[in-house]
Amino acid sequence: MKTITLLTMLFLHIVDDYYLQGVLAKLKQKKFWQDNAPDKLYRYDWLIALIEHAFSWTFMIMLPITYFIVQNSQYANITIYMIVFILNVIIHAITDNLKCNKFKINLVIDQVIHITQVVITWICMSCYM
Repeated sequence: MKTITLLTMLFLHIVDDYYLQGVLAKLKQKKFWQDNAPDKLYRYDWLIALIEHAFSWTFMIMLPITYFIVQNSQYANITIYMIVFILNVIIHAITDNLKCNKFKINLVIDQVIHITQVVITWICMSCYM
């Protein structure tokens, strides 16, 4: 069951990072806002899109773990779950910012980091499955 959970998490990573990201792929880029809405009012709008995508991705990859926690009424472990969740959002947002705004990493490094996040999340949370 744990292996299937990991494979599901990896699949959900691909689904959210490629298929479901949609318009957020453009909106999380500072350049998009500079080119299309150069007014000072919109100078930080890229940041909310970046965080929303990082949240969506984290929610998606942790969905199988969420199911196990809810199904088995393991709410005592919610603190660990929330710490892992928040760390994933932060790491994903930083990684995507390095790729699409700072141009410090390429897609390969971006995906290696995200897949590593999935595997580490699975390891950290596998004792609850």
